[in-house]
Parts: sequence; C-alpha cells; structure tokens
Amino acid sequence: MTLSFFDQFLSPSFLGLPLIALALSLPWLLFPTPSTRWLNNRLLTLQGWFINRFTQQLLLPLNLGGHKWAAILTSLMLFLITLNILGLLPYTFTPTTQLSLNLGLAVPLWLATVIIGMRNQPTVALGHLLPEGTPTLLIPLLIIIETISLFIRPLALGVRLTANLTAGHLLIGLISTAAVVLLPIMPTVALLTTTILFLLTLLEVAVAMIQAYVFVLLLSLYLQENI
Repeated sequence: MTLSFFDQFLSPSFLGLPLIALALSLPWLLFPTPSTRWLNNRLLTLQGWFINRFTQQLLLPLNLGGHKWAAILTSLMLFLITLNILGLLPYTFTPTTQLSLNLGLAVPLWLATVIIGMRNQPTVALGHLLPEGTPTLLIPLLIIIETISLFIRPLALGVRLTANLTAGHLLIGLISTAAVVLLPIMPTVALLTTTILFLLTLLEVAVAMIQAYVFVLLLSLYLQENI
C-alpha cells in the first residue's frame, strides 16, 4: 500500500483518541526540575544559564512594562524548540506542523498585545494605522492597508512556522526515499544522497530552533509597539 508523504502530518490517534495532547505534554517531562539545594548539577546549571541568557536578549528591546511577559515568552520558546526538535526523531509526530495549533498559539498572544495597546495608550496604538506625513488623498487607502497588515500578523506567525517545518520534513522524506531506492542500483549515488540527507537533518535542527526564536521574537516586537 503506497502512502502519501503528507500522511506524516496527519494528527495521530489511538482507539479514536487524538494523541496530540500527549505529544504536547510530554516535552515538559524532559526538562529537569531545579532542586532546593544550594548547588545544582551541571545540567541544571546549563539549563538555568541558557534560560537567563535568552531572557536577557529577549527583553533588551522591551520597556519595563513588557518585562512582565518574560516568563510566558521564555516558556513558549522552550516549548516550541522542544516540539520542533523532537519531531525530527523517527516514529514521532510534530504538533507544530499543524496550522491549527500554531494559530491557536499566535492569535491569543497577538490579540493580547493589541488589547494592551488599546487599553494603555489607545492614541499611539491607533496611530500605527496611519504613518505621519501621509497625503490627505492617501489616508483612507493607507488606513485600510495598515489594518489588513495588522490582522495578517497572527496568520503570518502561524503559517511561517507551519510552512518551514512542513517543507523540511517533506524534503527529508523525499531524499531518504531516494537514498533507499538508489542503494541497490547506484550505491555511489546513494551514498552521496545519504550525505546530503545528514547535512539536511543538521540544517533542520537549526531551522527548528531558529523558527521558534523568530516566533517569540516577533511576538516581543508586537508587544513593544503596544506598551
């Protein structure tokens, strides 16, 4: 039975129950919990150093009002990185290849930044819809364009993450299939294809980390505009 390459992106189920909830909850078990001791082990120390460095870099462009979001943005970053990298392992499922999940993360967080801007500084928030010095004849057109671009932001966040991960998984699947097919026919070409597959896998690990960082970074920039 020939399966489609897109079958790997279907949400798995067992006995009629979707397993995406299990896939979303398991990554948190991989992170060790800090103990109450004065001195932690090397893994906890490295984890704490990474979280502190990332939080510092993330909060650099933000005002003091945006520092309240440090915990949720850092947690979202670790969550997305773990899901993206775990999805590269064999016989696993990547929840972040589902557009519904990515939009479920992007829309509420984006909407929260917009609501904060409208509540704290409505004049400045509405001022983003019309650049300063716009000719009078172009004012209605620019307001429409800026409003559309504002509402496209969460869609762009979700689609960017979904498209990058889906394209990488598809490419890995195509190249690995080609390597298996070419192995009995042209072993030399199959070896070259396997080398390319290994390099592509390393690239996908980098893409998984970068896309999670870009997702959180854009959210922080949207927050900066509204605080």
